[in-house]
Amino acid sequence: MSKQRDFDNFDEFAEGYRETHNKAIALSGANSDFFSEYKILELLNFEDNSKPLKILDFGCGDGNSSIYLRKYFPNATIVGIDVSEESIKQAEKKELLNTTFSAFNGVKIPFNNEEFDLVFTSMVFHHIEHQLHANILLEIKRILKQGGRFYNFEHNPNNPLTRKVVNECEFDRDAVLLKPGYHKKLITNSGLSLKEIKYTIFFPRHKLFKVFHFTENLLSWLPIGAQYFIRAEKI
Repeated sequence: MSKQRDFDNFDEFAEGYRETHNKAIALSGANSDFFSEYKILELLNFEDNSKPLKILDFGCGDGNSSIYLRKYFPNATIVGIDVSEESIKQAEKKELLNTTFSAFNGVKIPFNNEEFDLVFTSMVFHHIEHQLHANILLEIKRILKQGGRFYNFEHNPNNPLTRKVVNECEFDRDAVLLKPGYHKKLITNSGLSLKEIKYTIFFPRHKLFKVFHFTENLLSWLPIGAQYFIRAEKI
């Protein structure tokens, strides 16, 4: 995502990112859009999408998640930032209403204190050097309003199929996955209040497994889902 290794550089993948991603996740039985959309649907379990929220899509990449933030939070103002300038160019081509995109330096988030109601990030932290995680979380805390919420989705390294997909994916070659315990400790140390950790995607999306999909909410406590997310709050 940046010129240094602090953030993985996605400029070279920006134009064909979705095609590369779809190829990498073919084993799952779902496409890239599914994985973008399901995360935003998870947010609806906790958020009132009728409110005029201000939402930051941190590490927005080519803006695919912002499409679904726009769709399911129709009254929100959405801002996407990323260190990859080429990815931001792809995001801007989507011309989403009441949505802006910009590049940033990967260190200081370029917004005022307590500006956002919600910060969403998806599969970003494993592309950031671990020694920078604490500072990034302090920045996220700084820009959140009191009572603001933070949702951070990550791959689960406890899942062997996830590890296989990540190891074989071209743009994940330098990724270091976050163990859930490490992730929880990061949140606690930042001063954010940890509300929940939820595990997701226990079964492939092939038709053969469709009958099992309804059970996934019942399994969300089980730390073997392919992905997981942290829900935290600034108190």
